[in-house]
Amino acid sequence: MNFETKEPRNDENNGYEKIERFDNESTQRLAKNYSEVLDHIGEDKNREGLLKTPERVAKAMQFLTNGYSIDPAEILRSAMFKEEYQQMVIVKDIEIYSLCEHHMIPFFGKAHIAYIPNGYITGLSKLARVAEAFSRRLQVQERLTVQIRDCIQETLNPLGVAVVIEARHLCMIMRGVQKQNSITTTSAFTGEFLHKSNTREEFIHLINSKLH
Repeated sequence: MNFETKEPRNDENNGYEKIERFDNESTQRLAKNYSEVLDHIGEDKNREGLLKTPERVAKAMQFLTNGYSIDPAEILRSAMFKEEYQQMVIVKDIEIYSLCEHHMIPFFGKAHIAYIPNGYITGLSKLARVAEAFSRRLQVQERLTVQIRDCIQETLNPLGVAVVIEARHLCMIMRGVQKQNSITTTSAFTGEFLHKSNTREEFIHLINSKLH
């Protein structure tokens, strides 16, 4: 892909440097489409506040869906280490932000991920990066949960994987039934988390504990 890179610049108002990197052709095509959307909803795309909106939204969409260009398994493989540790490893409260594929409206929340190593461990931050890579796509929460689980299981081959996601969906909060306090919880397990109730219960207890 051909990327457009903007050099760092000093923002006189905010005093920071900004670097942006986007696919120039995709930005132009998306911006044209969003300009037409403004027309269709009855807005004046030529008024001051909207002049750059199509380009901004085009870049935002590329950022929010950049998970399509990321290989989550490669993230794990980039930091795999031999280790005899065979107890539960948990990274909880991982913030996730995604777009519902039905309305392209955001859903957001937290993911809790655990695995029991079987000869190999991975960098702790890599679990969070895997969750982000899959969430930066058009998604449904159920699939997102399973994709994270399967990626870890297939790449690390641990004794078990557990994933729980708790999220709020703006398609339920802002649109549809408009229930502001609803939270959707999904879970997916393999191995010892699936077949041993005490292991699964320990995981649930630990992600609900306030140890920090």
